[in-house]
Amino acid sequence: MTGRARLAVCAGVATLTSACAMLPLTAEATWLLQACVLLGIQTVAGVVARRVPLARPLTVLVQLALTLMLLTLLFAHDQAVGWVLPGPDAFAQFGGLFAEGAQDVRRYSIPAPVSDGIRMMLLAGVAGIGLLVDAFAVTYRSAAPAGLPLLALYSVAAGLYDGGANWLWFLVAAAGFLLLLLAEGRERLSQWGRVFGRLPGPSGRPYEPGSVGGSPVAAVRTGRRIGALTLGIALAVPAALPSLDSGLLDSFGGPGSGLGPGNGTVTAVDPLVALQDSLNQPENRTVLTYRTDNPDPGGMYLRIVSLDQFDGAAWETSERQVTRVPESFPSPPGLSEEVKTRRVTTTVSAADWYAQSSLPMPYPATGVDVEGGWRFEPRSLALVGEGGQTTRGARYRVESLLVEPTTQQLAQAGEPSEPLPATYTEVPNSLPDVVERTARQVTRNADTDYDRAVQLQEWFTLDGDFTYDTEVRAGSGTAAIARFLKQREGFCVHFAFSMAAMSRTLGIPARVAVGFTPGEELDDGRMAVGLQDAHAWPELYFDGVGWVRFEPTPTRGSSPPYSLPEIDGSGGDRDSLVPERPDDTAEPAPAPSESAECTAAEKRLDPTCGGPEAAGGAWGGGDGGVPWGTVVPVSGAVMALLLLPMLPMLWRLRARRRRLAGKDVLAAWREMLDSGWDLGIEPDEAATPRRAAERLVKRGALGTEAAAGAERVAHAVERLLYAPVEPEAEGLARDVRRVRAELVRRAPRGRRARALLWPRSAIRVIWAAADRGTEWNRRWRGMLRPGTAGR
Repeated sequence: MTGRARLAVCAGVATLTSACAMLPLTAEATWLLQACVLLGIQTVAGVVARRVPLARPLTVLVQLALTLMLLTLLFAHDQAVGWVLPGPDAFAQFGGLFAEGAQDVRRYSIPAPVSDGIRMMLLAGVAGIGLLVDAFAVTYRSAAPAGLPLLALYSVAAGLYDGGANWLWFLVAAAGFLLLLLAEGRERLSQWGRVFGRLPGPSGRPYEPGSVGGSPVAAVRTGRRIGALTLGIALAVPAALPSLDSGLLDSFGGPGSGLGPGNGTVTAVDPLVALQDSLNQPENRTVLTYRTDNPDPGGMYLRIVSLDQFDGAAWETSERQVTRVPESFPSPPGLSEEVKTRRVTTTVSAADWYAQSSLPMPYPATGVDVEGGWRFEPRSLALVGEGGQTTRGARYRVESLLVEPTTQQLAQAGEPSEPLPATYTEVPNSLPDVVERTARQVTRNADTDYDRAVQLQEWFTLDGDFTYDTEVRAGSGTAAIARFLKQREGFCVHFAFSMAAMSRTLGIPARVAVGFTPGEELDDGRMAVGLQDAHAWPELYFDGVGWVRFEPTPTRGSSPPYSLPEIDGSGGDRDSLVPERPDDTAEPAPAPSESAECTAAEKRLDPTCGGPEAAGGAWGGGDGGVPWGTVVPVSGAVMALLLLPMLPMLWRLRARRRRLAGKDVLAAWREMLDSGWDLGIEPDEAATPRRAAERLVKRGALGTEAAAGAERVAHAVERLLYAPVEPEAEGLARDVRRVRAELVRRAPRGRRARALLWPRSAIRVIWAAADRGTEWNRRWRGMLRPGTAGR
């Protein structure tokens, strides 16, 4: 096997080891075997194409075409010509699979089942990364840039996995990349001979001309140092990237957790995209079935997570401490003994395919009997999975309270007896004034916070002429709230987020809960909850009662009895008490101020104006408010990744300016040799300064003036080394610049670009760092050697 063939194999192995970091994200590992076969065929195709030989771009195109044919054979052979030649129908199949994969990524939590869509995304992604690595490291003979796609592959896995960057997979990926670096170093060494060595001159300063030494061992040692530095960067970058907690991209935004054997934390989530996707499913697949002794199953909401932090860009869950699951939960916050409660027992069974990292439960729960790795979050009385624990196939029993406050108890609630976290009443500065102005207009006749909450609920469900529509743009930022109040159409998250924000502007503590409505009753008395029962609702805090649910979304769920003025808290048939939706309101509801947002009619005519095709992403983009908590770290990470390949160029420019700024003969000589090195003229360690200059002139095809300048620089070096009087350095910098300009002018365009962006002489940075490390190591050993401490 030739050196380049071995390098190609190492490139494939490096890609495969980095892909191993994706294994914790999926429930099955069969896709990795398929990826191994894809990479193997791709590698063989590259080896054959380079042996022909084909031009470099053609080699990459051959590998790309073969990879596409293999993916067609796996996923779209029925729509292809001869099972492998993709046509329009095959590409349409690819597009459909990618869309399904994106939906599955949002729907399932980690580890996710490997559906056809997810398998397509995994294999296409790994094959694409493998093609880039092979092109960089083997076809274009530059292993260093090949680390960037490998880093991207590992960073995606580390960012998505809620357990953080797993050390085992990092070490596996690191070993693959280090193997690639060492193979590339040996392959270069076999062509260049020994590396350009260094010997100290008479003055003790290092110089290169005529030096003898260097060995393959030294090059391998340097390669290891390069690998150690690169791997350190590879570990630091994904650690600095923001984590996407919980599921692959969250399933209803269940809290992710960085959990260990002791206490851990629950961090922020964004459930919008997954919730909207579930509501729009054509089939209402059953996710949970339960049996309960609750006398009012219509009010049996199952909560997954509560969102208490609103930064202007999105509603999220603030970071919280988690503990071991206690046998009996603490009393619900704010609930007094005067409020009537009833104990309810609910037995829940989750579907085998439904993987959620938080346990759906009625609120407030007082105890849970469940097996597996679950942790307790005291503030919201919720359970979150530890170490990849999900609800997949879970069977559990929940003890909870049915809280039945009276309207009088809610109306008499005063200031909280115990201080609540400030996050429950905070609103961002970016919240448009129209939100608070509308809230105060709607509740202008209310005397208490309870009356204000009821009037807000009635305005959303009855008086405000709102339309329930799951196809509108899913936004959670401040602009999305203002847009919703103007256009008057949205689904549950818009109603819940808007009522919670408006309540906070009125001084009422509020948060948003995400989970399921009660579902439908089966023939055997059980209740079945489907994907289309996903829901969001606001919870408001009243002292003495605690957190109570409101239902501002029309045609969804049921309003609790205490939120209806006609009910005194004794219960009753909710459906018989809700008035019919009027065609025209008796009094026009306050309208928000005009904005540049599209109207409802314009939006239907132009999908790019906020329709379904323009749905926001998982980060809530396009809502208006700037998500600085996401933008700043992501921008910093992107800038670091962009800056990393530019470091050799920046160092080289600085080194050239520094060397030619003074009158150092050896610095000018080194700059002239490095200029040739960057443009493909490798230094000859066995040559004298004069021979080295002649070689540079010949290999670079220099003209008369440039050749004379190179000769003058070489003579100055010889006089410095061997003459009793040091030579004058005047004009040497000008000669070096002339030589470099001639070399650049005569070099091919690709070689000039390589010399600018990735100069080979930048390896001196690694050499210098290695020398300093060796010197420090020698000094430390000398200090620790017996008998030297007191010297």
